[in-house]
Amino acid sequence: MTVPTTLGNDLLRSAARLSRWASRHASFDVPFAQARLLALLDELGPSRVSTLAAADHSSQPTITTQLQRLEASGWVHRASDPDDARATVVSLSDEGQAALESVRRARLAVLSPVLDQLDGPALARVQVAIEVMNELLALASGTTDHHPTRKDG
Repeated sequence: MTVPTTLGNDLLRSAARLSRWASRHASFDVPFAQARLLALLDELGPSRVSTLAAADHSSQPTITTQLQRLEASGWVHRASDPDDARATVVSLSDEGQAALESVRRARLAVLSPVLDQLDGPALARVQVAIEVMNELLALASGTTDHHPTRKDG
């Protein structure tokens, strides 16, 4: 079965619009670019700067600057890469995880009242949509786990 191109575009556009809406209306103290990088680190786990830059479609100098800001806030740790002592690996600190959770709570706080307006059948469709999106993510990443433990930021 060939899926219409518009379906994929509509899915991506709707997911991105909802995420942007929640961020735009939420109140949090973490700059958006830093929150996005914290979420990326949460998703990828400890990573090299080059890996983060590629995943974010940014340059290494841009990611390095953002990481310096995160490090100054105590939100990330740097350590020697066990595979290459010349390189460093960046990971979330407990404070960085707490900052990311704060952003996620703020976004949820603006979305929850909207979800509360949905009736039971609509909420069930939202749950199915979440499951389908998790399946798509699992297929895209080549895993069989349809219920990732990490949540996007």
